Amino acid sequence: MATYSTTSPYYTTESFGNFLDVMTNRPIPADASDSIITISSVYHYRPDLLAFDLYEDSRLWWVFAARNPDILEDPVFDFSAGTQIYISSKNVINTTLGL
Repeated sequence: MATYSTTSPYYTTESFGNFLDVMTNRPIPADASDSIITISSVYHYRPDLLAFDLYEDSRLWWVFAARNPDILEDPVFDFSAGTQIYISSKNVINTTLGL
């Protein structure tokens, strides 16, 4: 059984030997501390860079799509300059993911 770290989007997905089951999404809940940002050209198609700058961990690139599922249907190619998204605080991410 494969084990994924708490920073992985696959952490809650069942595995059978070397095979993953259908992915179980890890929701990032809305919080009063959330802010809205407009993705700048620096982060165009690079959620990993923003995750590093905000959360000090580029492996958390997927939390933006989890928090904004209606806006970021594709977690990379919808992550484009000019798009407005909700951003969760580092504390909310740490608590939600158990980091």
